[in-house]
Amino acid sequence: MINPLTSASTISRLSHAKINLFLHITGRRADGYHNLQTVFRLLNWGDYLHFSVAEAPVIQTAKTEIDANTLCHQLLVLAGAESITAEIEDNLIFKAACALLAFAIQSDTLPKQLAQVVITLDKHLPMGAGLGGGSSNAATTMLALNEIWQLNLTCDELIKIGAKVGADVPIFIFGRDAIATGIGEKLTAIDLPDQQYLLLTPNAHVNTATLFAHTKLKRDIVPISIDTIQSQYTDYVQTLTASYHNVFTPVVTSLAPAVAEALHYLQGLEAQAMSIARMTGSGSSVFLPLDASIASDKKLLAKWIKEAPCAGYVVGSL
Repeated sequence: MINPLTSASTISRLSHAKINLFLHITGRRADGYHNLQTVFRLLNWGDYLHFSVAEAPVIQTAKTEIDANTLCHQLLVLAGAESITAEIEDNLIFKAACALLAFAIQSDTLPKQLAQVVITLDKHLPMGAGLGGGSSNAATTMLALNEIWQLNLTCDELIKIGAKVGADVPIFIFGRDAIATGIGEKLTAIDLPDQQYLLLTPNAHVNTATLFAHTKLKRDIVPISIDTIQSQYTDYVQTLTASYHNVFTPVVTSLAPAVAEALHYLQGLEAQAMSIARMTGSGSSVFLPLDASIASDKKLLAKWIKEAPCAGYVVGSL
């Protein structure tokens, strides 16, 4: 446990990427959001966040009536995110910290003193890639600040707070592969075999609102039971049977030629990789699971990456 009131310290955390092994929309909710079913797979690749805890100044929270947004401005310095959002308040890292403080204020559990923290973002994940970069940054921030500020919030409390920051935030707080339902906040752990992936990140992005408004987007996939998803993991881990797919794939590939090209390239490698290529999230990244015999062939994988139509990486499951 870090004690921010006694000494300066820095902690660094990997902010993991995720992929969706499949992604179904099962209906629209009364609040305008959509219910989904997916299996999230966390990767051992992502951004890095560095949290530097200052010896001073220490904010005396008990001496003043202060709202979470104002307090967050006093406590946080964010570096490395200038190219993502022009204003700090628009960044998910700031929003996550603010949500933490708001919860602590509302529940009357805010410590009497809080140390200022400098958060430095070392960005590696492309934006709009369907890898959950911003949501992962938010979740990593919540987990680190919960420790640094000694808020002592439980994982369940953090997940509830995180769901209000972004639909994908809960899986990164959960911290392991999971079946997700609801808007992504209802999580059931699932044990999957280790896997390597060839991941391509085409330079393309389709607005999420455009996707959800598209007439060809299927929003009425019949829900599959949690038990069935757990027992049928061989149907979507390496291969992809007819029962499992990503509803966004046909829409995104019709709107973004670069995504269609990258996916087509991976589909040409399926026979050798002994797997089925697919898109993650609402795009734009696509990936190909690798059979163990292929995953160990570094020369072949280097060739595949070199010949790919866009940036490519070999990444592993967490």
